[in-house]
Amino acid sequence: MKNSSKLAALIALACATMMSTASAQDMAPQAPVQAQATVNPDWANTAWYMGAGVGRTRADIYNNDLANRMSAAGAPLTSFNADNRDTGYKLFVGKKFNRYIGVELGYFDLGDFSFDAGSTAGRNLRGETDFRGVNLDLVGTLPLTERLSLLARAGVQYAKARTSYSGNFLNAVSNPNPPNEGRRHAKIGVGAEFKLSEALALRAEVERYRVTDAVYNNGDVDMASVSLVYKFGRPAKVAYVAPAPAPIAEAPAPVAAPVAPAPEPVPTSEKVSIAAEALFDFDKSIVKPEGKAALDEFMAKLQGMNTEVMIAVGHTDSVGTNAYNDKLSMRRADAVKAYMVSKGLDPARLYTEGKGETQPVADNATAEGRAKNRRVTIEVVGTRTAK
Repeated sequence: MKNSSKLAALIALACATMMSTASAQDMAPQAPVQAQATVNPDWANTAWYMGAGVGRTRADIYNNDLANRMSAAGAPLTSFNADNRDTGYKLFVGKKFNRYIGVELGYFDLGDFSFDAGSTAGRNLRGETDFRGVNLDLVGTLPLTERLSLLARAGVQYAKARTSYSGNFLNAVSNPNPPNEGRRHAKIGVGAEFKLSEALALRAEVERYRVTDAVYNNGDVDMASVSLVYKFGRPAKVAYVAPAPAPIAEAPAPVAAPVAPAPEPVPTSEKVSIAAEALFDFDKSIVKPEGKAALDEFMAKLQGMNTEVMIAVGHTDSVGTNAYNDKLSMRRADAVKAYMVSKGLDPARLYTEGKGETQPVADNATAEGRAKNRRVTIEVVGTRTAK
């Protein structure tokens, strides 16, 4: 691997910093608050972030321009061998303006590339070039699910070329050791991003850099890379705290009274909506401890009711495809049923449904509205003794 040890150390340091920062936030003590103040993953839509990536590069330079130069110098090109692959690196920082658009500033090292050219009468020429520079890109994001998104980028980059030549036909080039030259060109790329957690994500991208070497040979360098991305400013995780039970006043001494007939049971229908963040982690369908506490409190309120049927319905916001959201809402409803059955509920009395994103109660265009739409509703039909 050519001239890469220093930049490899920077990449490793950046990745270690991101991982340690994420771990520190996960281990920080959390202040107890009410259930509606749970973490909202939409904060990441306007977050600052940093990242580091590594990948393979492939250059397409020299051939046509070099053949013309050697022919003009009286030695037509008879053989050409190029080492046009290497390892590239990049470091970057960015800012999301909303869930779809962001801007990114980066530093890149595309690696080192070389060629050996032969001509008539044993003449030969060898050249070596490396490219390093900075870029400024506009990055577009298209969410497919809560975790997976497609990426597209377009921007401008300034790459500095460092070129040197050797061999016995140096008069084919004007200067065997030309000064480092910088040129501004366009840059494009496509890729995908997968969220490992609310703050940490993994990217896979393919990018094309237009470059010019120190003697004005033009070409392209393509880089296929994998990057680790860390977003700053994640809200602290909070725990659900059930409300304290109301104090029970001491009952007065019983007074003899005529025995009244037992009241007739009256039909009762009750419906409760529990925010999905109170029950599950981001993009998960496993009930959290604070979610179990919320369900325990709900089941305690059913004491004294002869339940006939219960229906748990899962809902999602509009992020992701309809098929994905339908399955996610059903998994969450089934998880609620499984927990309530483990607490003694007759499974035959509880039915589950998944409505996906089809029944919003708020506007999905805002973060607050999407948070309200991620919920589980439980409807109970039964009889309760009249008071």
